[in-house]
Amino acid sequence: MNDEKQAPRRVDFKNEGVHWDLGTSQSYGEYLQLDKLLDAQKPNSIEQDEMLFIIVHQVSELWMRLVLHELTNVMECVRRDNLDPSFKMLARISRVQEELLGAWSVLSTLTPFEYSSFRNTLGRSSGFQSLQYRLLEFTLGNKNRDVIAVHKARDPAGYERLERALHAPSLYDEVLRVLSRRGYGIPEELIERDFAEPYEPSKAVTAAWLGVYHNAEKDWDLYEMAERLVDLDQKFQLWRFHHLKTVERVIGYKPGTGGTGGVSYLAKALELKFFPELWQVRTSM
Repeated sequence: MNDEKQAPRRVDFKNEGVHWDLGTSQSYGEYLQLDKLLDAQKPNSIEQDEMLFIIVHQVSELWMRLVLHELTNVMECVRRDNLDPSFKMLARISRVQEELLGAWSVLSTLTPFEYSSFRNTLGRSSGFQSLQYRLLEFTLGNKNRDVIAVHKARDPAGYERLERALHAPSLYDEVLRVLSRRGYGIPEELIERDFAEPYEPSKAVTAAWLGVYHNAEKDWDLYEMAERLVDLDQKFQLWRFHHLKTVERVIGYKPGTGGTGGVSYLAKALELKFFPELWQVRTSM
């Protein structure tokens, strides 16, 4: 006879105190509104692989929503010159960016043949039209008034939201104001400027960041902020690169559904940096 204890065939809930009757409490599905969330996948074709395409993009939009939520609170901390609480939020954003990077890995399982089987049903819809992506770029400092025109006719409320973000100070603008308040000699024309215009790198700002690195013990929070921003910028650049390589893998050098050149357009963005002086100062240290 085999004396070894037999593995249980099922989980015993006898002493678990499970709430089988929820009473007046909302359920898990109700709290997360899963009826709406899981009913939001509406393929245009009968192709199996279109579901993958839709879900990857929807999940990415949800992660971007969380990043924007966290950045709103980071900005508030920076405006109050209370940087310490923002570091936890920026650390969380960094983890979310890793999830966004992973989305390209999943999407790259789509072969050119599989994507072409439903691509024409997308019409002119494209990630180029992502409202949240543009808000994210504007919030971080990549201002380009041209890109919001695509929203004007179809999404007036979204267009107005982008207009406000375009003219508002970016995260970097607010950080430079902190540097100025701490006596790091930021030129006045950078503190009060037309925030809808692209930011132009300044030697004075590079010198200010060099001062922060040299005075890390005195201004540790500024030193920490500098490194958090570099991390955010680097991961954003990696996201752009993975985007380009995924597009190249799936559609080659065909134009994008939104009208851009596809890979050629994405390549233009690879050298963009939100916080340019934080990269330049590394050569001076």
